[in-house]
Amino acid sequence: MAERERLMSDSVEILICAADAVQEGGRGVRFPVTAGGEDATGFVVRHGGKVYGYLNRCAHVPIELDWSEGEFFESSKLYIMCSTHGAIYVPDSGYCAGGPCRGRRLRPIAVLERDEQLYWQPDDYIRPARA
Repeated sequence: MAERERLMSDSVEILICAADAVQEGGRGVRFPVTAGGEDATGFVVRHGGKVYGYLNRCAHVPIELDWSEGEFFESSKLYIMCSTHGAIYVPDSGYCAGGPCRGRRLRPIAVLERDEQLYWQPDDYIRPARA
């Protein structure tokens, strides 16, 4: 098992970063994943005091969302916004509240905040990045 991974019960948790690297409404942190067999990135943001993780792909067209690396929120810091199409997503659900993908959702990634660290958990679709 890789140094950054640890086995907890039957689930693998992979370290993303220190918890304080993700500030309320601030820059998100990207991390490498494999999604559906393709290289991709996931990201975490903090909103309403909680951390949320998603696959970094717009629900409209599968392109990365951030304006520049880690910049996911629009100017009010209330919504995650696609830099290409302007779709806006509710941070705590990934629901598209406006734009070309209205009614769809971002693909969630399970994240945990523990011992001042953030971890993500792979699932059947989103796996650890290929080495």
